[in-house]
Amino acid sequence: MAGYKPRVISLSKRPGQTFGFYLRVEHGQEGHLIRCLEMGGPAELAGMKDGDRILRVNGTFVDALPHSAVVEMVRESGASVTFHLLDESSYKNAKAQGVDFSDLQSPAIANGVAKQDPKPKLCFMVKSSSGFEFSLRSVKGENGMFMTAVTPGNVAYKAGVRVQDRLLEINGENIEHCTHEQVVAKMKQAGSSVMLLLVDEETDKFFQKKRAKIGTWLATTKYLPKQPRIINITEGSDGYGFLLREEPKVTGHFIKDIDRGSPAERAGLKEMDRLVAVDGKEVDSCSHEMVVEMFKKSGNKCCLLVVDRDTDKMYKMGKVSPMLFWEDMKDSHSPPSYTEAITLPTGGVQQPKHNHENEEELKPKLCKLEKTSGTFGFHLNGIQGVSGQYITEVVTGGAADRAGLENNDIVVEINGVNVEQRSYADAVEMIKKSGNSLEMLVARKSVYDKLRAKGVTITTLLLEETSYVQVHTADSPKTSHRAIREEEEERTRSVTPERLRATSVTSNASELSLDERF
Repeated sequence: MAGYKPRVISLSKRPGQTFGFYLRVEHGQEGHLIRCLEMGGPAELAGMKDGDRILRVNGTFVDALPHSAVVEMVRESGASVTFHLLDESSYKNAKAQGVDFSDLQSPAIANGVAKQDPKPKLCFMVKSSSGFEFSLRSVKGENGMFMTAVTPGNVAYKAGVRVQDRLLEINGENIEHCTHEQVVAKMKQAGSSVMLLLVDEETDKFFQKKRAKIGTWLATTKYLPKQPRIINITEGSDGYGFLLREEPKVTGHFIKDIDRGSPAERAGLKEMDRLVAVDGKEVDSCSHEMVVEMFKKSGNKCCLLVVDRDTDKMYKMGKVSPMLFWEDMKDSHSPPSYTEAITLPTGGVQQPKHNHENEEELKPKLCKLEKTSGTFGFHLNGIQGVSGQYITEVVTGGAADRAGLENNDIVVEINGVNVEQRSYADAVEMIKKSGNSLEMLVARKSVYDKLRAKGVTITTLLLEETSYVQVHTADSPKTSHRAIREEEEERTRSVTPERLRATSVTSNASELSLDERF
């Protein structure tokens, strides 16, 4: 490498989170550039710098690939991705010297800390008209089969399969000691879709060195096309707004009869979602009464892991518990909690004493508005093509003013739903659907910027509310099972459109560059 040593950085993100950078190609510049790093985001924490060039994505050399192909590779990586990078100066010098970038020997960094142990991977494929689009080969003296004939863009590649991956399981059944003919027969029996457990060469060597058995319990779920959902929900005055049911002839606890406008609907729960866990505790083996008790013990806030019907079917095909996804998310390196970050200056060096004054200052505001004279008394501003909205033109004495909204407040949540990455049009539509009542989590711009710089995720949890509302249970008229319900009045009146206009319009792209946010 003639003295040039690329950095290998692995990033992980949680659902709803971005990697915290823009990937660009620019007129007059060579390579795929890192731009607009988000302070406190995974990319910045891992050590990415503005102007860095991406040489490889998940081991694939991309320097000569078109921008669209690199963007697609990053998107297909899901919640985790690994980059080989060179800083801007080194990249330009190496290019001028004709250096070959293929010899990359560098320690990996994951979101600012040492990279985690490698994991086997679960890959789910749906057969195309050309089949699953890979071939198998066996190596004399070695267990298992190895993947070949995998090309970028085909079914297998999009599912996360790579050449030389070793096949361990087909639909949850170990095939390491099967003959080639037996493995082919099992693939044919799989039908139009299949779940494979695979291990790449690096991971295989890692576990062989440890003399450890490899199984689905160790696997990453990041390549799976459908994922369980983590739902953070806060109870309303009359409950959460859904029924928890056990269905006849079907194992599990299911979400039913979600009330319109309820905390359950706002949090993203769907009809017939299967409840997998409450606050990280799996509920499959629990009775209905035990699950209800879990809700009661959680207070008025809880974190649910749920799966929809299609996701549930896919996980069951591979004989995999959706809790594996929960473990994956726990293992990913996320930004610090509020209480951890509040003691850290932006530079990341811990202060000797806890600053209670700053802790009180660095809080968002939860503002509850009721329309007066047909309006909420503020304007919502946004920038076209850029996520995020802010408050302007708060009417003195109006609903917004009385609720505590101030000009230039940054909008974080609308009716319990995070809108930081939502478009202006989406935010306006959510307010329209609120009718005469509206709840907004906002932060003064200075507070918002400081919390983001410290890597703090802004939620109502930062308010440290102490009120406790019991989970309401009642007999369902359809079955004798107990229920958790939130009932609210249906809201039908819309917000006056002219009170929600965007006066600032800009663009973050130009004719001379391509810009993609991750």
